[in-house]
Amino acid sequence: MDELGFQLWSLPWADKVAFEQLSAHIHPADRDRVRAAFSATRAVAGSYEIDFRILVGEEIRWISARGQGADAGIQDGVMFGIFLDVTGRKQAEEGSELLAGEMSHRVKNLLSIASGLTHMTGRSAQSVAAMTEELTGRLTALGRAHDVARPLPGHQGTAALLGDLLSVLLAPYDETGAFSGRIRVAVPRMGVGERTATTLAMVVHELATNSVKYGALSCAEGFLDVSSKTEGNSIFLIWAETGGPPVTHTPAMTGFGSQLITRSVSSQLGGELSYDWQASGLVVSVRMRAERLAN
Repeated sequence: MDELGFQLWSLPWADKVAFEQLSAHIHPADRDRVRAAFSATRAVAGSYEIDFRILVGEEIRWISARGQGADAGIQDGVMFGIFLDVTGRKQAEEGSELLAGEMSHRVKNLLSIASGLTHMTGRSAQSVAAMTEELTGRLTALGRAHDVARPLPGHQGTAALLGDLLSVLLAPYDETGAFSGRIRVAVPRMGVGERTATTLAMVVHELATNSVKYGALSCAEGFLDVSSKTEGNSIFLIWAETGGPPVTHTPAMTGFGSQLITRSVSSQLGGELSYDWQASGLVVSVRMRAERLAN
C-alpha cells in the first residue's frame, strides 16, 4: 500500500501488508462477507467493487475496494487496486434512508388515523354537513401538530416543544379582533414526541371547539388560560376557562369527541381527563405520564 492507504487503515508503515492484517480491522459484521469477496476475486475475471466498514479506534469508516479479478491486467507479478474512503457518501445514504423511512412511517400513521376518524365521525354525525365540518376540523388539528414536528436537541422529545404546539393549535381561535389576546399559554420548556403531539392536537381541538360553541370563547368577555404542573411522575396540562356564560349544569360528556379524546389520553399518554364545572367556567385537567411525552 502507499502512504495514503496506511493512513486510511490507520496502520504503521511496512514494506508488505497481508490480507489478514487488514482483515483484523474490518468491522465484525462485514468481515465474513469481505473474506468471501476477496477469495472470489482470485477466480472471477473482471472488475470488482465492494463497500465495507473498518474500525479505527472507536471510529467507523466506510471503505470502497476496487480492482480487477483473476489477475486481469497483472504486470510483472504486481496487481493494482484502490481503497476509497466513502464514509461521507455512506452517511448521506443512511440519512436519506432514515428520512425516507420516517416519512413513510408518518404517512402510514396519518392515513390510518384519518381512516379511523372518518369511520367514527360518520357513525356519530347527524348530517353530511356536520360530518364534513367535524372531520375537517379534526384533520386540520392533526395537520397543525405535524406542521411543527421537528427534531429537538438535548433529548427533549422528537416532535415539538409543548408551548409551540399549543400556540399553533390555538392560534386560529385567537387571530381575529374579537378574540385577540384572550388565549394565554404558559408552560415550561419541554419536548413532546409525535404520538403525544397528535393526541394533544385532538384534545386541544375538541376542547377549543366546545369552548367556541358553549364556553369562554363563545363571548367577548371570555378568557382561556393553558398551564401545566408536575406531580411525581405525572405532568398535568390545565385548561381553564373564565368569563364565559354561567355554568348552570354539568354536561354528560358522552359525545363522540369527548369519548375519543378520553380514550386517546388513556391509551397514548397513560393518563386521564377530568372535568371541573366551576361557576366561573370549565377547568379541564389532562394528566400524562412523564415518560410517555417523548413518544
